[in-house]
Amino acid sequence: MNDVTDTANSVAGQELRQFIERYERLEAEKKDIADAQKEVMAEAKGRGYDTKVMRKVIALRKRDADDIAEEEAIMDMYKAALGM
Repeated sequence: MNDVTDTANSVAGQELRQFIERYERLEAEKKDIADAQKEVMAEAKGRGYDTKVMRKVIALRKRDADDIAEEEAIMDMYKAALGM
């Protein structure tokens, strides 16, 4: 191999290592965040809150109000059809 090819391979290897290391750091941060979220839910549960319902509320807060209203209308229609 010549010096140009060796240099190109070295640069590509360094760049690849940087991408991998950045991804690994992000994975570690994601794990830390997930652990912190678990701690919040454990604390809420310890204070008597229903974490299952809390998770549903959190999911609803992420959604568009029109989508929620449409889903609730369909749910009401289905429940009425079933005599609920």
